[in-house]
Amino acid sequence: MEPGNNTQSSELFLLGFSEDPELQPLIFGLFLCMYLITVFGNLLIILVIISDFHLHTPMYFFLSNLSFVDICFTSTTIPKMLKNIENQSKVITYEGCIVQVYFCIFLAGLDDFLLIVMAYDLFVAICHPLHYTVVMNPRLCGLLVLVSWMVSAMHSLLQSLVALQLTFCTKVEIPQFFCELNQMVQLACSDTFLNNMVMYLASVLLAGGPFAGILYSYSKIVSSIRRISSTQGKFKAFSTCASHLAVVFLFYCMSLGVYLSSAATHSSHSSAIASVMYTVVTPMLNPFIYSLRNKDIKRALKRVCEIVGIKRPIVLGQMKCP
Repeated sequence: MEPGNNTQSSELFLLGFSEDPELQPLIFGLFLCMYLITVFGNLLIILVIISDFHLHTPMYFFLSNLSFVDICFTSTTIPKMLKNIENQSKVITYEGCIVQVYFCIFLAGLDDFLLIVMAYDLFVAICHPLHYTVVMNPRLCGLLVLVSWMVSAMHSLLQSLVALQLTFCTKVEIPQFFCELNQMVQLACSDTFLNNMVMYLASVLLAGGPFAGILYSYSKIVSSIRRISSTQGKFKAFSTCASHLAVVFLFYCMSLGVYLSSAATHSSHSSAIASVMYTVVTPMLNPFIYSLRNKDIKRALKRVCEIVGIKRPIVLGQMKCP
């Protein structure tokens, strides 16, 4: 890199959604509410799964990992945006931007891998129910999650190292509320051929691969459900995978929306809104999808509420007695 173009110690600017000062409190309040709902909802799912031994199964083990990743995903972007609004600043350091890029890619990829792992779990449960406990043993479940974390970490590390080679000739203004790799590549004045090649290959292999695996799993699941003779059995089998199917649909539709908005339009406003749907709205809705559509989660939530309701009068009664 040439010394004049080296931006490793410089500052970048996140333009966000609007420069209107009157809208900043509204944006701050909206994103703070969405962030708190996301953290509370996903944390509640994790605590319910941990506290109820009936939910100590492979499917809920994967779901607790997905909820943890969603908390981390939103925590990578939203707190920095809220801090910038509070300080009336749009600045992020180059180092901070690269760190944000790393964790965004890492956690988004991990979301993708966990969805294919959950699809495989459903495939075994519905297509091979008699062998489920043998196939989906604790060792395999732990190995699947570990491999997902490792592959995502190596992928995001590769993308971040390649991004470190980018140089910028002018003031860098990213038309987003967080550091998005695609936007950084478009704003660079150095050769971006390697960056584009790595991004496209990663999209095909690490996004297209899991998606193809999910489609294959559901093709087998649908085939197995069609062979079930009773209507009640078909409904039960379908309800088992309804929540996961809804999350998969939401995840990939939002991802496709982000890609199409950045490719089809040059409007930074449209691209920022599409990114919000992908990075904030999807993690926020996941707990609602699983809690509203899943009878086991609803029963566990009711049981936790009953326990809390029983303990509270006891504690208050103990406080009254000296």
